[in-house]
Amino acid sequence: MKLSRSIALVTGASSGIGKATAERLATAGYTVYGTSRRGAQDGQLPFTMLSLDVTDDESVDAAVGRVIELEGRIDLLVNNAGVGVAPAAAEESSIPQAQAIFDTNFMGIVRMTRAVVPHMRQRGSGRIINIGSVLGFLPLPFGALYAATKHAVEGYSESLDHELRTRGIRVSIVEPAYTKTQFDANFMEPDAKLEEYSQIRASLSATLKAVMNAADPPEVVAEVVLEAARARHPKLRYTAGKLAARLSLLRKFAPATVLDRGIRKDLRLDARKAP
Repeated sequence: MKLSRSIALVTGASSGIGKATAERLATAGYTVYGTSRRGAQDGQLPFTMLSLDVTDDESVDAAVGRVIELEGRIDLLVNNAGVGVAPAAAEESSIPQAQAIFDTNFMGIVRMTRAVVPHMRQRGSGRIINIGSVLGFLPLPFGALYAATKHAVEGYSESLDHELRTRGIRVSIVEPAYTKTQFDANFMEPDAKLEEYSQIRASLSATLKAVMNAADPPEVVAEVVLEAARARHPKLRYTAGKLAARLSLLRKFAPATVLDRGIRKDLRLDARKAP
């Protein structure tokens, strides 16, 4: 893609991976529009912030329409907005809560894509980069709903890339492992907690906090997004960080039983009190 005056739209850009990505694209020469539910923020940013709620059709259409009005096109869409979920058993979230998680993490991407693709298709070019996760190809015990949204992103993105390739549009997924952001500070708590799981919830939360403190910074992911955006022949999947790369190799080449034991050992599931 031509970097000079290329127009990028990045969702969830108020902090973490989204903010780091918007900043990196701006320094690389893109005109960047970041979005968040809160819109413009205090402080100097190298990109413009817009108000956008990915769970609201009208909000999505308004923000995309505003960028088209100002710039005439969108060359790159980075779907990053999402909600994290505190460690909990799958049965500890109600059906409405499960739907809300999917509405942001998956349907938000669908809404953004539906709003942006017609403009890209009309011009015969464009890139869509969806921020996925290693949890798109790995399970997460006590994070089943979150992992399910990331699995959905994988299937949607790969299918979409096949659909749009002949229209000059390519779709890629960036798959980080743990990333050191404030993402976990705003975790959605389960709304149907059960006493049977209280001990393991507390233990897994402590484990997750320790892992996040030692995780890669969001700039690692931002650099991979730029790589995918610039690629003459983009790949479907890009891992971000050494841990993500190792996990991808394990998923591809390790026997299923080895991977299964590794997941349970890392999370110390068999050492914890069973519900």
